[in-house]
Amino acid sequence: MNFPDRLRVIQERKGSLLCLGLDVDRAKLPAPLRRSRTGVFDFISAVVDATYDLVCAYKPNLAFFEAMGSEGWDILRRTVCLIPQNIITIGDGKRGDIGNTGERYAAALFDDLRFDAVTVSPYMGRDSVEPFLTRPDKGVFLLALTSNKGSADFQRLRVAGRPLYERVVKTASSWSPGIGFVVGAIHPRELKQVRTLAPNAPLLIPGVGSQGGDLEASVLNGITKHRDLAVINASRSILYASSGRDFAKAARAEAQRLRDAMERVRAR
Repeated sequence: MNFPDRLRVIQERKGSLLCLGLDVDRAKLPAPLRRSRTGVFDFISAVVDATYDLVCAYKPNLAFFEAMGSEGWDILRRTVCLIPQNIITIGDGKRGDIGNTGERYAAALFDDLRFDAVTVSPYMGRDSVEPFLTRPDKGVFLLALTSNKGSADFQRLRVAGRPLYERVVKTASSWSPGIGFVVGAIHPRELKQVRTLAPNAPLLIPGVGSQGGDLEASVLNGITKHRDLAVINASRSILYASSGRDFAKAARAEAQRLRDAMERVRAR
């Protein structure tokens, strides 16, 4: 089964567009876990156990694991193994390079860590993305219009009369029928335009929650005509909903609130 079809089935069965970003910072953990040698993994395990029935995807942010050195890589592998197979795993590393380097990135993320999908920077062009496109069952989300303030520096530059991010979407859509794009939730008008340019592409939409993205607009502008393939990510607002011992219970409550709000919009 190719990646878009698998994502579509999972979202239908789970009744959820919600992706939980695992941006796990030891300094933000509840005090007992900060002091524990196994605190990071124990935190992730408790959050996943509390939320797995509410999400269609988990998105570990590789930087938070890489910063912990070899311990972080071990935690990352254990995290991917922990996540049920009926949930998409997205390795958020924003990789992208040419030749053997790109091939090694793809092998590390897909073959070693066994992610179902990855985020990739298309800045170096098609040959930096191609190593990730050789597996139809794996997902590739190219950065199109991100949610950070500096995204305007390059992504909105006009190229032959159109914003660069639109050129990325239009050009890359011809590289693979299953290719997806990252569009920040704080850009609802542009998200609608990307969906028009890529009517059947999976869209990873970060920025709902702590970053203040519009949840309703993210759903309405991100879903396809079949009302799916929008993967709407929230991270800190769920992970750190409580700094106390009830962190897992609080994470579940916030995840359920977001999931239910998305489903009410999707059902219109």
